[in-house]
This record gives sequence, C-alpha cells and structure tokens, in this order.
Amino acid sequence: MRLRIVPLMFAVAVGAAQAALPPPTPAEAAAQAAKKAAADAQAAQDKQAMLATMDTLAARWRSRAAANGWPLHAPTPVVTAAAPPATVVPPQAVPNTKGPNAAPPQPSAPSGKAPPSLAPQPSAAAGKSSATPAPQPPAQGKQA
Repeated sequence: MRLRIVPLMFAVAVGAAQAALPPPTPAEAAAQAAKKAAADAQAAQDKQAMLATMDTLAARWRSRAAANGWPLHAPTPVVTAAAPPATVVPPQAVPNTKGPNAAPPQPSAPSGKAPPSLAPQPSAAAGKSSATPAPQPPAQGKQA
C-alpha cells in the first residue's frame, strides 16, 4: 500500500512545482525595474572603484620596478569580450553514433609527429585479427 502512495505523492509534488506563477502587477514590475537599475548603478560604481584601485597599484609597482631595475612591459589593455554568437546545430548535422544505423568512426589523419604503433596490425587477407602476436621460437645460437 505504501509503495502505491509514493508515486502519487511524487506526481502531486511535480505538478505543484510546475504550476505557473501569476504575472507581476504593474507596481511589482516597476519595483523590480527600479531595483535592477539600482543594482546596475552600484555594479558600475564598484567597477570604476576597482579599476581606479588597480591603476593605483600598477602605477606604484611600475615606479618601484623602475627604481629597482626590474623589467617593465607595456600594460595590457582591458577590453570587454563580446559574447560569441549562439550557434544551433541542426540534428541532421550531428553524426549518428548510436544504434543500428550508426556511422562508423572516422580515423584521424596522422600528423607524422607520433612514432608508429608497435601493436600488431590485423591482416586484411586473413579477415581476422589476433589480439596477441604469435610466439617466436627461441634463437638457437649467435647469428653473424
């Protein structure tokens, strides 16, 4: 009996979690907009204060570096990075890697920088591959 109640309780909890909230009233929307504007203004003010502090510290370090003979490099300019455009890959462009109609994996082209593999290569004529190489007979003596 208890096992039948648990799924029912779970379904009720999920349904309550998916319930939509009513849209905010105009007064609530205005209050949210004012709060967001105040937070944005404070963030901009904090950013300016941080940049001023960073410039002060950098100037102090550069003056000490010149006095101590430390190497100086040009300061790196700070630019804001633009977000890359979002690209959506259509499902037809994604190769099928699972299931009965899966495309076989494509081997990567060798770049010529890695040493050749020492693993035994399967024989194309035999049609089978062996996981271990055939044992070699021991040498019978010194060969010249």
